[in-house]
Order: sequence, then structure tokens, then C-alpha cells
Amino acid sequence: MILINLLPHREAARKRRREVFYATLGASALAGCAVAGAIYAWYAGQITSQQERNTALQTEVKRLEAQIKDIATLQQEIVALRARQQAVEDLQADRNMPVHLLNELVRQLPDGVYISSVKQEGQLITLAGVAQSNERVSELLRNLGNNSPWLTRPDLIEIVAGSTSLGGREQRRVANFTMRVRILRASEAQQVPPTPAAAPAAKT
Repeated sequence: MILINLLPHREAARKRRREVFYATLGASALAGCAVAGAIYAWYAGQITSQQERNTALQTEVKRLEAQIKDIATLQQEIVALRARQQAVEDLQADRNMPVHLLNELVRQLPDGVYISSVKQEGQLITLAGVAQSNERVSELLRNLGNNSPWLTRPDLIEIVAGSTSLGGREQRRVANFTMRVRILRASEAQQVPPTPAAAPAAKT
């Protein structure tokens, strides 16, 4: 018996191919969505991880900035304390200045020179006196400039010729002088190297 297929087999084959195509297209779309989802999830994880690292870095930066501020504050306090300490040390040293000044004047004053006035303003000493001659005044300047560990930078302000009475009618010519000299604090005097001329004066 001969069987004849009266159905439209071409239409059925075309339908099957269409169904296979749609199935393949759907599977490709699902696979693409899965891959895209995986890539998105990976990037999202990377972004989240980077944000966490950024947050940790920002926290660490803030902590370091706070420490830096604390260090700056401590440095300012240290500077202030050192300034106070130096001020106290200077005050302590200034208490001994008159003693050093009088000692040095006694040691460095040449014969024939007499001090009539001593005025101190800080570390500057103004001396006024009378000398038998200008050479005696020059000798005093040299002694104060070279032989004294406590006195430095003597400066002659004024020297005026005058006369003094020796008793009766006898008069002697003298030199009235005014000079300025700087007295050193103990910390400054320790930093000044001794001059060769200072050694003999220290033994007297």
C-alpha cells in the first residue's frame, strides 16, 4: 500500500527551523544576559572593594592629619617652653651681671683712669669718667675689647679736654670721656673663645 503525505512538509520543516532559531536565539540571549550579569557583578565587586579601600585611606588620612596637628601643637609648646626657659636663664644670668661688671672694671681699669658714673640699660653699659690723658682712655678701650671675657665691643662716645684742681691754685689737664660697652651673659661668655691677651689678665 502506497502512503502519500498530503501535509505541507515544507511548511512543517520551515516551522521547525523557525522554532530551533527562536530557541537558539533565546538561549543566546539568556547566555548573553548571564555573561553581562557576571561582568556587572564583577565590576560592582571591584567598585565596592575600591570604595572600601578609599574609605579606609580617608580614615587613615584623617587620623594622620590629627596626629600632625598634635605634633605641630607639641612643637609650638616646646618652642614656648624653651623660650620661657631661656628667659629664666637670662634673668638668672642678669643677676650676676653687676658682679662681673665691677670685677672687670677693677681688673681692666688702667692707672690714671677714674670712673665717675656707670649706667646699665639691658646689656649696654655706659661709663663716664676722667683720665689723665687720651692715651689712658685708649688703653682702657683696648683692655675692655681684648682682655675681658665679659665685656665686648667698647665704643668711645665722647672725649673732652678739661682740667681738675690738685689743691690750691694748681690745675692739671685731664680727659673727660664717655664710652659704651656691652656686657655678655654667661651663655654668651662661654661661647666666646679666650683671646691670647686674656690669659695674663686672668692671672692677676
